[in-house]
Amino acid sequence: MSHHGLLDLLKDFQRNEITEHHIYKKLSQITKDEKNRVVLARISADEKKHYDILKKYSKKEVKPSRRRVFFYYWIARIFGLTFGIKLMEKGESSAQDEYATLMGHIEEVGGIIDDEETHEQELINLIQEERLEYAGSVVLGLNDALVELTGTLAGLSFALQNNRMIAMVGTITGIAASLSMAASEYLSKKTEGEGSPIKSAVYTGMAYILTVFALIAPYFFLEHYLASLIITLAVALFIIFVFNYYISVARDLDFRRRFFEMATISITVATFSFGVGFFIRSYFNIDV
Repeated sequence: MSHHGLLDLLKDFQRNEITEHHIYKKLSQITKDEKNRVVLARISADEKKHYDILKKYSKKEVKPSRRRVFFYYWIARIFGLTFGIKLMEKGESSAQDEYATLMGHIEEVGGIIDDEETHEQELINLIQEERLEYAGSVVLGLNDALVELTGTLAGLSFALQNNRMIAMVGTITGIAASLSMAASEYLSKKTEGEGSPIKSAVYTGMAYILTVFALIAPYFFLEHYLASLIITLAVALFIIFVFNYYISVARDLDFRRRFFEMATISITVATFSFGVGFFIRSYFNIDV
């Protein structure tokens, strides 16, 4: 590697390290949980140490990427520390391989690679967040709402073929089901003695009711039931995509498998329910 090429590479690594130093530092300053604050401050210090090692060889000061600091800071504030940090680390996953190119040029590069691959990941896993602690309750609410309501709306769409009636029946059904699901989750967690039964019930109920309103919304704003059903199914797939991407990043899970599993179940139930609606309307000769 030429001297000029090595210098450019060192400066790129420096910018990455000092940028992450500032991101972790800013997050540690606004984090209320003392344990999380200590973890973030420790990672921030490690990133600054890496920067100083690289600076010793480049002899150059490098400024952080303010755009990346702003972006990941607010991602972490909005979607949670774990998601924001792991998304950032995922985006920089190739850095470990690139650091290997410095072998033979920088004595301390082995320690930097070790920190990047092991030490920081262990520290990140120490971060505790309530929203992830109750992720199971959210999954329960989302799964049930997506499967039950897409099926219900598909069946009602062909049976009633009237958007106002479909929206009314779907809303009543959805609200009743969300309260029932929240109550079931409360009793389940109370019996198991795990976590807070009330918080679990709230997370389950809120996930369910928000999904209900998102799925029913097209029936309030559109006139044709088939157009509403198509958009509802698209909304369901979007919710499945966003939520599974969030969980896959925050929990290091397989996104593709989880997404296709949930999507297949929801679409299958909706298709079957649509057929049931067709049968009921034809058999009972319903004309609404």
